[in-house]
Amino acid sequence: MTEHLPRGTWDPWAVPPGPDGLELEAATVDAAREPLVAACRHLSGRGLSPGGSGNVSIRIGSSLLITPTGSSLSRVRSAELAVATVEPGPPSGDPSDPVPSKELPLHRAVYAARPDSVAVVHLHSPAAVAASCLEPAALPRETATGPLPAVTPYQVMRLGDLPVAPFALPGSAALAAGVAALAADAPAMLLANHGSLVAGAHLPAALDLAEELEAAAQVVLLLAGVPHRRLTAAQVAALRAR
Repeated sequence: MTEHLPRGTWDPWAVPPGPDGLELEAATVDAAREPLVAACRHLSGRGLSPGGSGNVSIRIGSSLLITPTGSSLSRVRSAELAVATVEPGPPSGDPSDPVPSKELPLHRAVYAARPDSVAVVHLHSPAAVAASCLEPAALPRETATGPLPAVTPYQVMRLGDLPVAPFALPGSAALAAGVAALAADAPAMLLANHGSLVAGAHLPAALDLAEELEAAAQVVLLLAGVPHRRLTAAQVAALRAR
């Protein structure tokens, strides 16, 4: 897998097990800090993380590098990024270390369900939040991606079924459980009345998917109430078969 990753991304299988691997893992975590901050600034600059919302993580071996609680993607610094284990467990390290985002269980749930994923992005971007408030059952799967009517080819091909995880309190075990039930089959999903969640094989892939989800939701919302063409069931089926 490593040879297919763009420069500056991390392959979790590149870190060998054992004492030497743990030392390399720590060094790789530190090397990932600046690219993760750059990703946060990119998302913020695109208007996808209002205020203190949103969180991003990278998986490196048995560790996660994740944005901290109480910060913002627009201002988080590399030293403020938190390190946690991929597997749930008691906090490790110094009590003065940065505290991971309260949505850490959400990220862990995705990595557990999608072992090939290396990056997870959760946003409260405006159009995706609006889409997460729509009723998915209102549209047949044959002509929709989740709650969004199918209007463009790449919406169908990139977002897949775009399932919606049931509403649960932010940071709760119930929210993580709802995500865990969907994540294996869905690189992109919505969290009901909450926002978006995407996973990628590397950080740029996750960023691209988060932006594509937001753009697809924007297009659908712009067309609301205006006569327009939608993709037919046959067109959607052909796109899904590609």
